[in-house]
Amino acid sequence: MRCPFCNAAETKVIDSRLVSEGNQIRRRRECLGCAERFTTYEVAELLMPRIIKSNNLPEPFNETKLRNGILKALEKRPVSMETVDAAVNQIKHELQSMGEREVPALQLGELVMEQLKRIDHVAYVRFASVYRSFQDLEEFRQEIDKLSREQVVDILPKGS
Repeated sequence: MRCPFCNAAETKVIDSRLVSEGNQIRRRRECLGCAERFTTYEVAELLMPRIIKSNNLPEPFNETKLRNGILKALEKRPVSMETVDAAVNQIKHELQSMGEREVPALQLGELVMEQLKRIDHVAYVRFASVYRSFQDLEEFRQEIDKLSREQVVDILPKGS
């Protein structure tokens, strides 16, 4: 690593620590040329797949766009930012673990809906109504009925 002060190529690590819940390493370095000290951060570079839109054009994965879509669905709902961050991180993890270079936008939408269903049912129905282009009240009713049936199954004791 080059020294940011004198541009010397030789530096030595004098301290390393895990930060950011173990997802990053903080290193204190000292330049062997000018003896100045500086801090660097090291993170794993994980490539996100490109998202294939409905018009078949690929676009880079955009975490801000993902987060904004989730936040829009959760607008005025009692959900913490920590929960939103965890959902975004879970979606990113699932995309990375697929091992694909390209993922259809529809598949990404399904991952978002899974997270919203787990977090907040109202936000889930909001997102689903836009994502699935609900045309009338009956489509809303069908989705809410489906959600209610799933919730009843989750509540029933095993073996019922």
